[in-house]
Amino acid sequence: MSMQMEFIKVLPSPQELKEDYPVSPRSREIKIQRDREAADIICGRDDRFILVIGPCSSDNEEAVLDYVHRLAVVQEQIKDKIFIVPRLYTNKPRTVGTGYKGMLHQPSPEGKEDMLGGIIAIRKMNVRVVEETGFTGAEEILYPEVFRYLSDLLCYAAVGARSSEDQLHRMIASGVGIPVGMKNPTSGDLSVMLNSIAAAQHSQEFLFRGWEVRTKGNELAHAILRGYVDPFGNSLPNYHYEILRDVINMYAERGLANPAIIVDTNHANSGKKYLEQIRIAKDIVHSRKHSDDIKKAVKGLMIESYIEDGCQSISEGTYGKSITDPCLGWEKTEHLLLDLADLL
Repeated sequence: MSMQMEFIKVLPSPQELKEDYPVSPRSREIKIQRDREAADIICGRDDRFILVIGPCSSDNEEAVLDYVHRLAVVQEQIKDKIFIVPRLYTNKPRTVGTGYKGMLHQPSPEGKEDMLGGIIAIRKMNVRVVEETGFTGAEEILYPEVFRYLSDLLCYAAVGARSSEDQLHRMIASGVGIPVGMKNPTSGDLSVMLNSIAAAQHSQEFLFRGWEVRTKGNELAHAILRGYVDPFGNSLPNYHYEILRDVINMYAERGLANPAIIVDTNHANSGKKYLEQIRIAKDIVHSRKHSDDIKKAVKGLMIESYIEDGCQSISEGTYGKSITDPCLGWEKTEHLLLDLADLL
């Protein structure tokens, strides 16, 4: 039997899209500089704290740009303590594969799926972010082949809880050339996360977009703790002091480079109770004060934040409010950023 798959249209190559939606020479310089700063933090040459912060999903270009402009103002105030990376997630993993899958699939949340429109929309938005605000952002590597459409615009990438066990994601992570966080799987098995970091730090050869490719290995691959779900479906946290120590010990046992940890303050760590992110963020900074090892290893946080508190249905249409997981609103976000800078 032939494959049950309809080939709809050939999409432009990453190179073609980059030529159609280019970045300025100044933005290329910003990218080089921010890549260096992000790498220096992961490697311990720079002791600032990384904050990967922004909407659960970037659903609306204007609202996202408005949000990132606000972040840029606060970044200027706290730049000696905190390195902000806007979270510009445009493809969303869905637990059962249905619902809004992000701007990549649906350039308009209420519109039909349109992958060509989607890759153009995500490229345009990321170009605007760097050109207008001087930020390069973070994206999840949900579809490995999409990364190259944005590879000149990002300074951080994450491999999600459902993807970190996947061979191809680990191999792609070994070749992206920027810090990439490997999340613990939803089961909470930390050894799986460490295995994925080890795979990403090693050189790999594999099949990609019709090519045989080879990577050098990515020593900037590191851990993201996002909480986990027990066999009964309950969300449980894994950001506490004792677990941070366990991860540091697991890194040491494996002899991996740059034993770095980023803590995701939402998802199962907060049980998706978005206001808990404020307390959790401060708790982690507190743990760093009690242990030099933890201070050295915990490099930063992921926070889900947007203009309005909470979340909404797509049909509600409130500007700057998440249509996926609930987020901290701007007022609380600004307070939290300034408080964290004081505490660090």
